Amino acid sequence: MNNNIHPFLRWAGGKRWLVNRIKNSINIHDYTSYHEPFVGGGALLFFLRPSRAYISDSNEILMLTYEQIKDHVNEVIQVIKSFDRGKEAYYQVRNMKEMDRVFQAARFIYLNQLSYNGIYRVNSNGEYNVPYGNRDNYRFDFDNMINVSNYLKKTRIKTCDFEETIKSVRRNALVFLDPPYTHSKTVNRFIQYNQKVFTYDDQNRLSKMIDKIKSRDAYYVLTNADHEIIRDVFDKKDRVIPVSRNSRIGGKSAQRGQYEECIFTNTNLTI
Repeated sequence: MNNNIHPFLRWAGGKRWLVNRIKNSINIHDYTSYHEPFVGGGALLFFLRPSRAYISDSNEILMLTYEQIKDHVNEVIQVIKSFDRGKEAYYQVRNMKEMDRVFQAARFIYLNQLSYNGIYRVNSNGEYNVPYGNRDNYRFDFDNMINVSNYLKKTRIKTCDFEETIKSVRRNALVFLDPPYTHSKTVNRFIQYNQKVFTYDDQNRLSKMIDKIKSRDAYYVLTNADHEIIRDVFDKKDRVIPVSRNSRIGGKSAQRGQYEECIFTNTNLTI
């Protein structure tokens, strides 16, 4: 297997920036297994390439796509190659309804790479509604998809709520937690922004899950917004590492700023 693999999807909130900062401070061989219940684009997964990995997400089409890349990558590639390019073709593919699982995965990858900013968004009917991103010249990396498929052969993939993943966590496991979150300085606005993506109750459920992880003598790395609410919810007397980074969402013409984030961990991770 080619070890040079990377995410095959663009993912808003992805952690490629984190990989660059911690790449010399995590030795995956120190851990018996790796667990990522908010896998998204899988930047850290594909960098670390643990030999025993459990990945999951509650996003059904995302996990279906991982499964089809794992089991039917060549068929997925052939369907992607059959799609035309351009704005009109993009909306024709976006509007397609009836399709098998291979076709669904191929469509998802195609739309993800040619859409605006790789955002995943659906309307009230559950239909993908992200506009065209003017990426006519984008070249799909099919060789990487094949390498990803080979790596995923031994990876356990599941669609589920994050709490269910605690069942597979054992002593000396490493759990990477990257829940969806947005940023705001004020308490009320922070809660309002996040209520639709990952609620305050969800944050508290995740905090209790971390307690279970620690009770099993396992390790966790949590990324989240640097906010007083979050620091309070996840106060485990473990290490808290503030991180400042540039916003990547919004395109070249959008106004960008600094994101203040925190890493909570009981490992010896350094930034």
